Amino acid sequence: MPKLGESIAEATVLKIHKKVGDSISIDETLMDIATDKVDSEVPSTEEGIIEEILCKEGEVVKIGAVIAKIKNNKETAEPEKTAVANHQPIHVNGKHQEKDEELVVPYTPSPVVKRAESSKFYSPLVMNIATSEGIDLSELASITGTGAEGRVTKNDILGYVANKKGGQTRYAPHTSSEYNNPSNSSISAGGITSGNIEIIEMDRMRRLIADHMTKSKSTSAHVTSFAEADVTNMVQWREANKKIFEKREGEKITFTPLFIEAIVKCLKKYPLLNSSVVGNEIHVKKDINIGMATALPNGNLIVPVIQHADEYNIIGLTKQVNRLANNARNGKLQPADTQSGTFTFTNIGTFGSLMGTPIINQPQVAILAIGAIKKKPVVIETEQGDSVGIRQMMFVSMSYDHRIIDGSLGSIFLNEFVKCLEEFDPSRDI
Repeated sequence: MPKLGESIAEATVLKIHKKVGDSISIDETLMDIATDKVDSEVPSTEEGIIEEILCKEGEVVKIGAVIAKIKNNKETAEPEKTAVANHQPIHVNGKHQEKDEELVVPYTPSPVVKRAESSKFYSPLVMNIATSEGIDLSELASITGTGAEGRVTKNDILGYVANKKGGQTRYAPHTSSEYNNPSNSSISAGGITSGNIEIIEMDRMRRLIADHMTKSKSTSAHVTSFAEADVTNMVQWREANKKIFEKREGEKITFTPLFIEAIVKCLKKYPLLNSSVVGNEIHVKKDINIGMATALPNGNLIVPVIQHADEYNIIGLTKQVNRLANNARNGKLQPADTQSGTFTFTNIGTFGSLMGTPIINQPQVAILAIGAIKKKPVVIETEQGDSVGIRQMMFVSMSYDHRIIDGSLGSIFLNEFVKCLEEFDPSRDI
């Protein structure tokens, strides 16, 4: 299993494209895998015949574990085979072996977490505890897991066993009639439901999002500040230059790179917003990697990251935004494309929302949301006096971690961002 990113320790095997006996060439896809929210392919690093596949679809495999053995025509010199060829007696696991005996070197497969027959994943340790305690798969599935993707951990099952022995936990298995009659009451992880209902199983990505959002709320003390920005100059500049930009650069320019450009300026001025909390330490990130929340066709959300966003001009940012957004919607993101974000931006105005209270993307300390741009009558202050004009107005909100970001700094940063938008030069060159 190849290395897929600095913080990725395992991957789920989604589909295996080859079987034992099939031929495979270098860079040909062996299997599809999933890491966090990204699905990707594992290409073969060798050419030959598939001799053994050491994982199954649905299994969670550690990074670096052996997933397949390929037999090729390359000659390899192995000390054990040399010893046999020279008709010398050798020792295997401390036992004397004669020259004519077949040399068998035991193979220990790399560690994988096996998938149970249900839709959940259980580690060998959890399965061993369940077996020793007489807990079958249906009862195991009733245990609420606190691990990644809702997996049942060692502490979860030990706590369940302790409560069960103490009479605090009771398990009532479903009968076949309960499954066949939707009008009957049923017991789910969230409690008892009844009536005419439709039960929809969360897909893998939705479970990951739910787990990530819940953990964020329990980790950070969320505070959200709001401001309103006059983006008339920015709207007029884009309207006047979008066709020229597309003809010259071959890319459509949206408001997103313009917003990210302003975020980068503000993070350079207030670097504490570009940090994370580790225990009692504040780790201020020197790299500025902006995550941009992107909606997928299936309704899920993913956050690809523009690495080193401060090193791009508006043309570079536009190309990065378009590349990542297109790859996200077409399922072509690589695992590294969603890693190492230091600050997240989300445009909820795309869906018509005026404002929102976004949830921090851990382990970051802030997330900024942009609302819909609307024409509004606004009081315009000039040296000649006040007047009322029609302006392009937009609400901006930012949620931040109150453990290290106080309301004063959060508001100052937000106001600085608004200032960058309102002072946008409508005559700037592309």
